[in-house]
Amino acid sequence: MNAGAPRGLAVAGAALILLLALSGWRPYDRATWLMEVAPIFIAMPVLAATHRRFPLTTLLYAGIFLHALVLMMGGAYTYARVPLGFQLADWFNLERNPYDRIGHFFQGFVPALVAREILIRGGFVRGRRMLAFLVVCVVLAISATYELIEWGAALALGQGADEFLGTQGDPWDTQSDMAMALVGAISALLLLSGLHDREIERLNAS
Repeated sequence: MNAGAPRGLAVAGAALILLLALSGWRPYDRATWLMEVAPIFIAMPVLAATHRRFPLTTLLYAGIFLHALVLMMGGAYTYARVPLGFQLADWFNLERNPYDRIGHFFQGFVPALVAREILIRGGFVRGRRMLAFLVVCVVLAISATYELIEWGAALALGQGADEFLGTQGDPWDTQSDMAMALVGAISALLLLSGLHDREIERLNAS
């Protein structure tokens, strides 16, 4: 890592903590906020504990930061009520707030980079096609697990889980969510594999 990397990570971490606090200041629904931002509470301590012995690429840190912003926005307003989603619905003449689709796109996009970096740097797979296949499999497994968590929340909380589920009356919401995660994973592979490879090479060299 270059000399400025630890300082940059510290600044990014402090910014995330501040934004997380702001998102939880007066959320639309406190329980929904906690469930939506729970991945941030898990990821931040893990990243802080491992940044010295297993630093990630700048690209991946940036992706994680953006994904956290998406989660915080969804947690603060609930996905069905995010203002940006209403604007997108107006612009594209959509019948529902599409912000949850953005969330599930990132649920595929960023974990694809995480899986790709771990598989490459750990030497777990060599072939490029097998790498891409396994990355997509990991993303779909994560997406399916999240849908199972939503199902469990629905069973446990009943009507109180509606804000967390954010189905907005769509009977195919689960399938659409997983499809968006798949699109996100494929997009990451197609758009960023070359840049990601170069950053991994620089990280290994340093």
